[in-house]
Amino acid sequence: MKLTLQKRLAAKILKCSEKRVVFEPARLEDVKEAITKTDVRLLIGEGVIKEKPKQGVSRVRANKRRIQRRKGLRKGEGSRKGKVNARESKKQAWMKKIRAQRKFLKQLKKGALIKPRMYKKLYAKSKGGFFRNIKHIKLYIQENKLILKSEKENAVGNVKDAKKAKKAKNAKKIGKIKKT
Repeated sequence: MKLTLQKRLAAKILKCSEKRVVFEPARLEDVKEAITKTDVRLLIGEGVIKEKPKQGVSRVRANKRRIQRRKGLRKGEGSRKGKVNARESKKQAWMKKIRAQRKFLKQLKKGALIKPRMYKKLYAKSKGGFFRNIKHIKLYIQENKLILKSEKENAVGNVKDAKKAKKAKNAKKIGKIKKT
């Protein structure tokens, strides 16, 4: 049974390829009698002529790879295409750098290693992109002799402060236990 005309008409109506047009095997006689577009439209409405779904490319493998990359896998040198700046945007690199610098400056200020005024100056310099990294900040501080205490004294002070804080915390806990 030759149904090329009906396939062509149905394909035009359904706006798909002739390969994707399917006829119901039980009603092939009705399909054969349909010569005009209106006849074919009626058969499409009845469900005698159907359209096969489009066959796409499966995303399963791609999704699996994406999940692996989220875990940090499949990111070795062999998988990389493009330069470092192409893989990590300039903005992301800047954010990572400036956050580390600001955290370091905050620690210096908190540990009373630099004066608040000097902190502001260093903060502004880092914001302006003066420092390449934390090591550069340390070098700048040493060259300009901006540090207030020696690091050794500060380390000893931090240990003593930590011990005092721990004792106070334990005393509070003991006080609460005795009350109850």
